[in-house]
Amino acid sequence: MDKVRFGIIGMGNIGVVHADSLLAGQVARGVLAAVVSSSAAKRAAWAGRGVQVFSTAAELFQARAVDAVIIATPHWQHLELGIAAFKAGVHVLMEKPIAAHKADAEKLLAAHRLDPKTIFGCMYQKRVEPCFQKIRTRVQGGELGEIVRVNWIITDWFRTEAYYASGGWRATWAGEGGGVLLNQCLHNLDLVQWILGMPKSVRGFCQFGRFHQIEAEDSVTAYLEWSNGATGVFVSSTGEAPGTNRFEIAGTKGRLVLEHDRLSLTRNEVDMLEFRRTATDGFVKPAARTEDIAFAKVELPHALVTQNFVDAVLDGEPLIAPGAEGLHALELANAITLSSLENQTVELPMDGAVWEAKLNGLIATSKRAGA
Repeated sequence: MDKVRFGIIGMGNIGVVHADSLLAGQVARGVLAAVVSSSAAKRAAWAGRGVQVFSTAAELFQARAVDAVIIATPHWQHLELGIAAFKAGVHVLMEKPIAAHKADAEKLLAAHRLDPKTIFGCMYQKRVEPCFQKIRTRVQGGELGEIVRVNWIITDWFRTEAYYASGGWRATWAGEGGGVLLNQCLHNLDLVQWILGMPKSVRGFCQFGRFHQIEAEDSVTAYLEWSNGATGVFVSSTGEAPGTNRFEIAGTKGRLVLEHDRLSLTRNEVDMLEFRRTATDGFVKPAARTEDIAFAKVELPHALVTQNFVDAVLDGEPLIAPGAEGLHALELANAITLSSLENQTVELPMDGAVWEAKLNGLIATSKRAGA
């Protein structure tokens, strides 16, 4: 095989982005062979562009028309479609989240382990952005010393009522399984754990439908703790304007700040713990200097992840975001929501069945059917 024939399941907004990228030749050795859509109008439109069309994934797999699929459907369909793909021997690149909740994600990963010859990746395109790669390199390389504090205020996800009305599944327990955490913030939560590792516990404070006519969370403040004693605060909302996007990591040797497309590193001349022990004046602090860290902008992050996936299929290239790593951000989102609803701290790793049962209860009592 010298090319990967892709099928895209789900031709909503992001499905179209992936299809257009493949048709435009932005992914070397990747071709768009087929799309799956329940909409007859969409199928007709894509057929007119020379692409095979199917009304169901089962028809696609039966036709053996593709080597890999990009699954870009609503969250609740990810488990069933992923398992069907693995059974058909088809590689899977899954849009986030990899499943509607942790328990389903674990079932999906178990199904993949039954056929490890298939490649399973997830679309965490923020990992290819140089600013986050530089942050990760510096943190994990020890430039900040021991991490003591993390803050991410990411409230520039503003969405209108029209956004939520555009799909009956949006921000419903039955249709999406959550709100801002599961939809908008999953990339941010992935970056937190990718850079810093998983916390040992979370305490969530969510507001459900504060700014919109929805039942899921649209405003969140979460407190995180790591096993080394580091603490973190994660704040997000789809109802705040103009909003803020500031990511700050403080360690004993300095601080990184990403804000307004500027990444700055402030270095202590002496590790603060050493300075604390040796200083003779009670009110001094270590001298420090600040430098900007230059980074390039990525124009086609989704295409870069898809390219990496193609290279993994054809050449054995390591995945930027293996499917198994899709579990972590999903678990954080689930745990923060569960913590808020239960009004207690949740230790990690959490029991996925606990959130599954809670979520099923929310679905059973929901006044919004979802889709």
